Amino acid sequence: MKRMLILFSVLVIFTAPAAGARAVATDTAIDIALLLDTSNSMDGLIKQAKTQLWTIVQEFSEARRHGGTPTLRVALFEYGNTNLPAREGYIRQVVPLTDNLDELSEALFGLTTQGGDEYCGQVLDEAITRLDWSRGGGHYRAVFIAGNEPFSQGGVDYRTACGRAVDRSIVVNTIHCGSREEGIRGFWQDGAVQGKGEALNIDQDRQVRHIPCPQDPQIIKLNEELNKTYLWYGTEDFRLHNFDNQMRQDRNAESLAPEVAVKRAITKTSPMYSNRSRDLVDTYGDDPAALAEVEEELLPEKMQKMSVVERQAHLQVMAQKRADLQKEIQKLSVEREQYLATEMARMEKEDPEATLGGAIVQAVRQQLTSAGFERP
Repeated sequence: MKRMLILFSVLVIFTAPAAGARAVATDTAIDIALLLDTSNSMDGLIKQAKTQLWTIVQEFSEARRHGGTPTLRVALFEYGNTNLPAREGYIRQVVPLTDNLDELSEALFGLTTQGGDEYCGQVLDEAITRLDWSRGGGHYRAVFIAGNEPFSQGGVDYRTACGRAVDRSIVVNTIHCGSREEGIRGFWQDGAVQGKGEALNIDQDRQVRHIPCPQDPQIIKLNEELNKTYLWYGTEDFRLHNFDNQMRQDRNAESLAPEVAVKRAITKTSPMYSNRSRDLVDTYGDDPAALAEVEEELLPEKMQKMSVVERQAHLQVMAQKRADLQKEIQKLSVEREQYLATEMARMEKEDPEATLGGAIVQAVRQQLTSAGFERP
C-alpha cells in the first residue's frame, strides 16, 4: 500500500532509527518461489512447509551483501490439485512475490490436498513468466519445486521451462518426495541439472523433531511484548487485518508445536520479517521522515489524537522498545542454540535434510555463497 503524502505546517524534528537496527541493502533481493504439490499424498509435505517456514526464513536472515541485509520476497504456487481448474493445468498462484511473511504463513495454513494430475513443467513455466522477479545483478532468484510424480508430466516440457529460468538467472531446485532412485527415474534430477540447481530428496511424511528448551517460555513472553510495538497504518480495515493476521499466525505456529512458535518469535527479530509500508516502526527504520508522509486518518487510531510532536515521540519510544526486545530475544536464541547443540549430540543422529526445510537450507547455503552473499 502506498503511503499518501501530507504536508505538515509545523516543524518536526526527526532522529535516526533506534540503536541496534540493521542496515537493509535495498538494492539487493532474495526472491524465492515455492511450488508445492497439493495432491492427495502430500499432506505431510504441506505440514512440513507450515512447520519449517520460520526455520527457512532464519536461514536467509543470516545472508549479507555489501554490509546490509537483502530484501526477502517469497511466492507460493500449488499444483496437482483437482479442486483447481483443469483448463489451467491444476495450478494456482497462491501468493505473488511478497515480503509479507504473515500473508505467506496464512496462505500455507489455507492449503488443502486433493488428488490430481501434476504438471511440473507447466507450474514451473507459470512461476518463471508470471512473477515479478527482481531484475539485474546482485540478486538471488530461485525456485524450489516439490512433488512425487514424474517431472515430465504435462504439455509443457520441463526442459524448456528450466531453460527460461536459466536465461533469467533463476535457479531451479527440485525436491523429490521419495527415494533418490525414484527421483532419477522420474526426471527430478534432470530438472535440477537443466535448471542449474540442486536435486534433493525428502521423506514428506517424516515428523519434524522438536526439542523443548529452557529459553522457550521467556521467548514466547517477550514475543507478546514485541507484538505491542507494532503500529499498523493505512485504512481502518487494512490496520485491523494486519493486526489480526499477526496474532493469527502466532496461534497457527503454536498449534503445530511450541517450538515452532519460538522459531517464529526469533524470526521477528530479523530484518527479513519486515512490515515496511504496513507498520510505522519498520517503515521509520528505512525512512526517518516516514511519519510526515502519512495522512492523519491512516495513522493508528491512538496516534490520530496526538499532536505532531507527540506522534514522533511515541514512534521513537516504540522503535526503541522493539529494538530492546529483539536484542533480548536474540540473546536467548544464542543460548537456545547452544542448548540444542548439546541435546542433539546426545541423541541418535538423524538426517536433517530429509525434510522440506532441511533440503531448502542445504541448497541455499551453497547457492547464496555462489551468488556473492556473505554468511557468518
